[in-house]
Amino acid sequence: MNKHILLHAIAPAVVGGLTAAVFVLFGADLMSNLENHLKSVLLFAWLFPVMMWCAYAVMQQGEAVAEELGEPYGTLILTFSVIIIEVAMLASIMLQGDNNPTLARDAMFATLMIVLNGMVGLALVMGALRYWEQDYNLAGARAFLVVLTALAVFALVVPNYTQTAPDPVNAPGKAILFGAITLLFYAAFVIIQTMRHRSFFDEPEQNGAAASARAGGSDTGEESKKSHSLAFHTIMLILCLLPVVILAEYLGEIVNYGIEDLGLPDELGGVLIAVLVLTPEGLSALSAALANRLQRSINICLGSALSTIGLTVPAVLAIGMITGRDAELGLTQLEMVLLVLTLFVSGMTFGGGRTNVINGVVHLLLFLVYVVLIFSP
Repeated sequence: MNKHILLHAIAPAVVGGLTAAVFVLFGADLMSNLENHLKSVLLFAWLFPVMMWCAYAVMQQGEAVAEELGEPYGTLILTFSVIIIEVAMLASIMLQGDNNPTLARDAMFATLMIVLNGMVGLALVMGALRYWEQDYNLAGARAFLVVLTALAVFALVVPNYTQTAPDPVNAPGKAILFGAITLLFYAAFVIIQTMRHRSFFDEPEQNGAAASARAGGSDTGEESKKSHSLAFHTIMLILCLLPVVILAEYLGEIVNYGIEDLGLPDELGGVLIAVLVLTPEGLSALSAALANRLQRSINICLGSALSTIGLTVPAVLAIGMITGRDAELGLTQLEMVLLVLTLFVSGMTFGGGRTNVINGVVHLLLFLVYVVLIFSP
């Protein structure tokens, strides 16, 4: 059994490592002649599942580290791993093909819509269908939302109304200012989360007791998590993360070419990045909601949304200044309306200490509106 668990743990790293080695050694030949649509589709069908598998393995190893370190450190490690993947994808696509100054903005907005409406809505609906109503730590949810609201509006709305936009090429000073302030927003929250008010992000006692009682049986997932040391899980997390970062360049080239060749909406590039990055976290959030650990689900979802802006904005602005690529942060008018509406509904959803199915349904419908408006703005 231990051998089976070990093979299961290292398989993504092995497959991902071999795939990365193949593309590093033979990438030039493999990526030539992308005009051959069959070849492009086959390459995408090879790279995307491998990267998704490795990203899911990163989530599993992050969960194991979380069990060892406890909250909120485990969630922070998972979040940082995911952000590394997102920034690697953005950097790779930014450096491929034509200059696409709105790519980072589209990816961040897609992440917010997928997390705050898609992931949150599905987690609340699935949890409500099993438990009718679920409790969470009101202080923790409010702490997330007050920082997330201020940060999202500052980073994605305010640039539309400044006399000089924070462009890393044309206004590097303003870009440095915006990057520094977004980092300060996020750093202030992390200090509160990890030091002064850690209890805000703990599971309510009744939920924690119920989850512990259910987990007391034969939970093979827990057995897997506890079967190796913290050092093993940390090393495996890094080994699973590296192939995703390396392969991001090649997937980014295929995605960029496909969007340009097929004349698809530019926003789809950001959506694809968000889907790849968020799928592992989404599965973890849904699993937590089904186990009646809604606070854990909230920590993952809202933490992912917060870190996406707080860490991606300065990273993208820095990449733009280094490479000479433009990066527009300000959303369109339609996107601003959707963002403000989503933040308002999220404040109402997490403003009472208990959720039910109607909260989840509203978020899912908002997510549907977002998807429809991508193709029919």
